[in-house]
Amino acid sequence: MITYIELWKSKPTWKNMSGEERAKYLTALGPAIQQLMDSGVQIISWGKNESATFSRVDYDYFAVWTFPNIETAQQFEQMVEGAGWYNYFDQVNAMGNATNPQEIMGDMINA
Repeated sequence: MITYIELWKSKPTWKNMSGEERAKYLTALGPAIQQLMDSGVQIISWGKNESATFSRVDYDYFAVWTFPNIETAQQFEQMVEGAGWYNYFDQVNAMGNATNPQEIMGDMINA
């Protein structure tokens, strides 16, 4: 199982669009998101990054997904890029195999 985390914030190109243009763009993403869900992808959470967050990263929104395998996650990345998402949003991503704290702490010790 692959965990995938996105953090994003709006670029001026998004901010300069009308509400109608923004809605049209986001509505067009619906079928692609449904296709992901049909292929075993799960949305764990989408949210707004609260301003009161300690040591807050400078991104306004986040999404946490799980993917059944690396190939599906990479297809998702290609889909996001192909949809022009990065024209409107400054985004960073994190991806890795779902594991447990002990395994990660062991990796940190041995790094």
